[in-house]
Amino acid sequence: AQGPWKTESAQADLIFALPWPVEEENPDFWNYQAAEALGAAKKLQPAQTAAKNLIIFLGDGMGVSTVTAARILKRQKKGKLGPETPLAMDHFPYVALSKTYSVDKHVPDSAATATAYLCGVKGNFQTIGLSAAARYNQCNMTRGNEVVSVMNRAKKAGEKSVGVVTTTRVQHASPAGTYAHTVNRNWYSDTNVPALARREGCKDIATQLISNMDIDVILGGGQKYMFPMGTPDPEYPHDYSQDGTRMDGKNLVQEWLAKQQGARYVWNRTELMQASLDPSVTHLMGLFEPGDMKYEIHRDPTLDPSLMEMTEAALCLLSRNPRGFFLFVEGGRIHHGHHESRAYRALTEAVMFDDAIERAGQLTSEEDTLTLVTADHSHGFSFGAYPLRGSSIFRRPGESGVTFLPLDEETHAGEDVAVFARGPQAHLVHGVQEQSFVAHIMAFAACLEPYTACDLAPPPAPPTPHTRSGPWSPRCFLCWPGPCCWGRPLLPECSVPRAPTSPSWCSPAPHLQSSCPASTWSCHPRSHHTDVLPWNLPLPVHPGD
Repeated sequence: AQGPWKTESAQADLIFALPWPVEEENPDFWNYQAAEALGAAKKLQPAQTAAKNLIIFLGDGMGVSTVTAARILKRQKKGKLGPETPLAMDHFPYVALSKTYSVDKHVPDSAATATAYLCGVKGNFQTIGLSAAARYNQCNMTRGNEVVSVMNRAKKAGEKSVGVVTTTRVQHASPAGTYAHTVNRNWYSDTNVPALARREGCKDIATQLISNMDIDVILGGGQKYMFPMGTPDPEYPHDYSQDGTRMDGKNLVQEWLAKQQGARYVWNRTELMQASLDPSVTHLMGLFEPGDMKYEIHRDPTLDPSLMEMTEAALCLLSRNPRGFFLFVEGGRIHHGHHESRAYRALTEAVMFDDAIERAGQLTSEEDTLTLVTADHSHGFSFGAYPLRGSSIFRRPGESGVTFLPLDEETHAGEDVAVFARGPQAHLVHGVQEQSFVAHIMAFAACLEPYTACDLAPPPAPPTPHTRSGPWSPRCFLCWPGPCCWGRPLLPECSVPRAPTSPSWCSPAPHLQSSCPASTWSCHPRSHHTDVLPWNLPLPVHPGD
């Protein structure tokens, strides 16, 4: 792993080596485990229908070593030894390897890779949404070399709702791959674009965010690139370094709001909660930091939503479209933690990323939603030196069983990254493939260009209010993001009938308890399974109902 050792990771040092379970010394333990896995594998059947919904989770810089280390850390925090307990992404039945090189580099950056896995075409280093015929920083090579993302195709041809969620700035290289075309990934606002390029007609990425396509949900950081120079940030009004940066005087947020009657802009967690419950909101932009969002270990939960909460809010809005949706979710600060050689930051970001994957799985159906999890590239991160199982992967240098070598900084790495898949057409994720193949899997699964003649059976229709099965009687009215969203309970208890005289079992999800006063939720028992509430709309909060 990486260093240098910092006090912020001191809590990890509290994880001591635990004795392994005695049953693991018996060969029967491993034989039984393998038999269970073999049985599950034999039952695995490819889902041959089309995908109504597409979700791609992008762990920026999340190489295989990061996945392994995050698995250990996540479970050790819960008192487990670590490597034996799977992550949410580990449960995906199909896995492949993706070759990440760009056309001009053995080791790529996040811009070229975004072009590959989102647009289906490999490009050059530091360029976004352009074929390799375009050259870095040469504005006049933009026109005619644009390539279209799967998200754009889903919006225009598939008439799906689309969303972008990231812990970086929404104008950063990875999310920009869904909507932008630029020869320089650093042209965040017009201030960053050279005068010659502006005269030649090249637009900054923030402008392209609101002009290139109609994006229904935009959540992340990057507020300062949307406002005129000198506009104070609402969270840091006295920090002039966080002010707006635009020289053209444009307020891009206001321009975006003016395009849609149901558009809403938010800048803190409370406003996000309120907007996600409001049925009048059709488009949502939430920018929670001037630049990148804070690391999870530094996040203020009263102001900034977590990646899991942003993902949940996005799904609440996007799922209202009966034609389906496309959602891009990036755990972008995994990458930054690695660049800074702060392993604890990177791995806690990876753990939160996996939490978001798990939550999305609870709120969507494997029958109609293709979910992919992958990385754009790897990093130089590694861990070794034969530490005892159960010992901290953040052990200090000089101690017995050293597990990391401190570096001041490190770079991307060029090895293949994993692709995990679940849902319709997930079986297409196999073997060792070019990274550009990822976009083609998504396009084919949803019958988008160039696969409109895919000849796939439509996804199964969701249950109607009169054909739902199961104990749907109780309804948990939570303060956010909505009770039993889409017929899927926020809490397992929501699906278990309880006596209306004993509502105490119904409570906010654990990560919302601090912001959900008891007066904002209650149980509303129903006597029949066939309630007539809209299937796709979050229910309103009814205090005391």
